[in-house]
Amino acid sequence: MGCSTHGFATDENDHDGTPMSAELTLSTSGPAAASPQAPASRSIWSRMLRTPRIVIPGAFLLLMAICAIFAPLIAPYSYTKLLDAPLLPPSRTYWLGTDDFGRDELSRLIYGARVSLTVAVVSVTFASTVGTTLGLIAAYYRGWTDTLVMRMMDILLSFPTIVLAIAIVAMLGPSVRNVIIVIGIIFIPRFTRIVYGATLSTREAEFVQAARVIGARDRRIIATAILPNVLAPIFVQISLSLGAAILVETGLSFLGLGAQPPTPSWGNMVGNARNFMEQVPLLLIAPSVLIGLTILSLNMMGDGLRDTLDPRLRGSR
Repeated sequence: MGCSTHGFATDENDHDGTPMSAELTLSTSGPAAASPQAPASRSIWSRMLRTPRIVIPGAFLLLMAICAIFAPLIAPYSYTKLLDAPLLPPSRTYWLGTDDFGRDELSRLIYGARVSLTVAVVSVTFASTVGTTLGLIAAYYRGWTDTLVMRMMDILLSFPTIVLAIAIVAMLGPSVRNVIIVIGIIFIPRFTRIVYGATLSTREAEFVQAARVIGARDRRIIATAILPNVLAPIFVQISLSLGAAILVETGLSFLGLGAQPPTPSWGNMVGNARNFMEQVPLLLIAPSVLIGLTILSLNMMGDGLRDTLDPRLRGSR
């Protein structure tokens, strides 16, 4: 009996007295297990750079961002400068002609990118941050928190987006700042519902249950276990929302509720050009094409990011 007990003890422990369970813990948490994580970010970037649906639209969006940031250096003229006769056709001096006040159309397009892209980026950043937080909290804690948050989102979604935006901006007053606030608020439900659904399917996963068993705090579980697994739909929604934000800003500026003259945005340039579309159609075509290409690029990039970042799709393409 003593021999059998001694033999069992010998199997359970190695020669230096370390239990096998400790060996298992060490072997799964040491450098060998961590090494696959080291090149993970490089692998993601390499996949992105090999994906045409990310590279091509990304290059166009980068060009638009550079134009918006460095508009004073890139634009041939100031957007307020009255240069020559109004409604001139394209020429070597004015590549896209002049508008009805004699201002260079190309310069106004470049400065207009600054307003339109700023509105989209700032409003969607706000909406995604607030919406993601609300979606994670509502889906993780459920109960009255779930009911309160999701009923608020249902109320916001019950109103047509453009109608709600017009109503709020009309009350606050027309300005770029108010347009950013309005778009940020009405886009929150988009992110809340997406994150809510993804979190519901993730919160019952085995790795989340394991984190609860070992005593991890809720905040840590949400930040390290759940959030990384719902990033793919968030990125897709960000790209779609950026395009939608540009469309809403275009509509509000078209109606005179966005950027006020003489500040150019693609929206108010379209609105102003409608009065001269028969005389100088390029005044309407140029900003419309930029709006369309920007939204198309954002949508394509979102699809590419989804396929790259979603683990379920990595091996299928």
